Amino acid sequence: MKYHFAADLHTHTLASGHAYGTIRENVEGARATGIQVLGATEHAPGIPGTVDPFYYRNLKVVPKRIHGVSVLHGSEINVLEDGTLSLADEFMKFLDYGIVGIHTVCYHDQGRDKNTDNVIACMRHPKVKIVSHPDDDHTPLDYERLVPAAKKYNVALEVNNSSFKKLDHRINCLDNYRTMLKLCMAQRVPIVVDTDAHDPSAVGRMDLAAAFLESVQMDPSLILNLRGNLGKLMAFLHIDNEMPYDGK
Repeated sequence: MKYHFAADLHTHTLASGHAYGTIRENVEGARATGIQVLGATEHAPGIPGTVDPFYYRNLKVVPKRIHGVSVLHGSEINVLEDGTLSLADEFMKFLDYGIVGIHTVCYHDQGRDKNTDNVIACMRHPKVKIVSHPDDDHTPLDYERLVPAAKKYNVALEVNNSSFKKLDHRINCLDNYRTMLKLCMAQRVPIVVDTDAHDPSAVGRMDLAAAFLESVQMDPSLILNLRGNLGKLMAFLHIDNEMPYDGK
C-alpha cells in the first residue's frame, strides 16, 4: 500500500450514543495500526443519543497522551438547514478542532446549491478544520464551489473510509470523490483520510480509502495525516505539540 497514515482525526466513542468503545479502547486500536495521533470527535447535538454539550467543558481531564498516543478532542458538528452549526460557540472553545458534516438524521436535502451554501457557511468558523464525508448525493454538493472554499477558509476535505464500506447507501460516492480529488490536486487543497470509526477495531484501518487514493494517483503531499506529514498537520490544526513523532 502506497499510503501509510499516522493520524486518525475522526473517531467516535460510547459517548456518541451509537458507537461501542471508550477513548482508551480506541487508543489501543490506534496503537495496533501505527496511529500516533487520535482524534476523539463525538457527535454534536442533533444526533440521537449523543452527548450533552456540557461534555465538552470537561475534556481537560483527559490526558493528552495515553500509552504513547496523542489524543486530540474535536466534535463532528452538524450542518443545519439554515447554514449554522449545531454546537454553540460557548462549547466550541473547548475543542482542539471541529469537523462539520451533513447528517440526514437531522438535515433534509436542500438541493445542491443550498447544501453547498450551508457547508461553506459552516466552514467559515475558525475552529472548523475538516468537512466530513462530502461524498453522498442524498445531499449533493457542488465541488466546483466546495474545493475553492476549502482553500479560502483553510479547511481540509475528508476521504472517509467508512463510506467505502456502504457504497449501496451512498449515492455516487466514488464518482463524487473522483471529482473532488481531481479538483483538490488541481487547486492544491489538502485532504485528510479518516476512519469515522464507531468501534475500536476500525481505528486506523483505512485500507479501502488508501486503495481508492492509489487508483486516482492522489498527490501524497496533499494528504495531511500521512506519516511524515504530522508537523504539517499540527500546524494546519493550529495545535502546539512538541511530541517526537516518527517521521517528523
